[in-house]
Amino acid sequence: MGALSTIHHPSDVIDPVLYSTLREYAADAELIGRLHDEQLHIIYQQKWFNLFVPQQYGGLGLSLPEALRIEEALAWTDGSVGWTVTLCSGANWFVGFLAPSAAASLYGNRKVCLAGSGKPSGIAQVTDSGYLVNGQWNYATGALHATAYTTNCLIQKNGEQLLDANGHPLYKSFWFYPSEVTIHKNWHTIGMIATSSTGFSIKDVHVPFERSFVLEPGKAVLPDPVFHFPFLQFAEVTLAVNFAGMAARFLDLTQDIFEERQKHPNTRQEVAPPFESMLRQAQRLLRDARKRFYQAVDQSWQSMVSSQSVSDELLQAMSTTSRALAAISREQVDGLYPYCGMAAADPSTPINRVWRDLHTASQHALLNYPLE
Repeated sequence: MGALSTIHHPSDVIDPVLYSTLREYAADAELIGRLHDEQLHIIYQQKWFNLFVPQQYGGLGLSLPEALRIEEALAWTDGSVGWTVTLCSGANWFVGFLAPSAAASLYGNRKVCLAGSGKPSGIAQVTDSGYLVNGQWNYATGALHATAYTTNCLIQKNGEQLLDANGHPLYKSFWFYPSEVTIHKNWHTIGMIATSSTGFSIKDVHVPFERSFVLEPGKAVLPDPVFHFPFLQFAEVTLAVNFAGMAARFLDLTQDIFEERQKHPNTRQEVAPPFESMLRQAQRLLRDARKRFYQAVDQSWQSMVSSQSVSDELLQAMSTTSRALAAISREQVDGLYPYCGMAAADPSTPINRVWRDLHTASQHALLNYPLE
């Protein structure tokens, strides 16, 4: 598919009935610490956990640019919904690297949702018939409704760490059934509460060799272009759109507050901050950052489709614009927050939920370092 040149507001991407219903249950989802069943029902119905899963396995089989626009719109709808769909659909992207028998087994479930962690905090000991796995992983978005779990583990043999071709510690990815993991409810944060990003552990679980996989473009077993992007850039762009979506929502809610304040008879216009110009500048900066980001993504996608490769220059552009989009999103929200009144500090309000969600997401290590 070609580039999607038009940069729409996130509200133009999803049916208003769907995003209204998802928002309707956002507060209840926070109370129970996981996505509400009504929210999950919509996600399953729309196949949003399967954005990248090929149609042969029951997924949508979308291009990367198409999927990013949906993820951004869902983050604009609700931070926890957007983040959970992004992380779980990102894990479901692993279908492109799994043994066909494993893919058929896992993705035959219409509610398939993989939750996991990229941190190599497990040990997989090589045995004659597979691996003996032990480890603990602190955060796995969607853990409370996942149908399988993925991990990264360091590979050892006879108690000694194996090395890859470059002399670095060798690690591989693995997947596990729910019965093989122990959930640890350690997700205690100010935001992203409904993502149920709890930890889990695995103790003395033996898995066959085909339960392991390697997330490198040359290791993909499916031909779809989306599986041939390096995982780093894939992860960066999918997370970046969540920052943009939440920031866009915050600016929308800020506009409502500013417009209402201007109508108030007690507002002294001569000493009030220039609310309108502040908001317009924030909107412009976010819009320009989104435009640069999507241009980089669309160009990279066109290159992958046409030549089955993406240059280092284009990959760097994806990384750079992802970091910029995340940083600019945070900056615009924080620049306007002090002028939004007590509603912004009330945990029960939508604008406060957006602020809490964005600042919790900002702690993800992939995009939280300053721009050069």
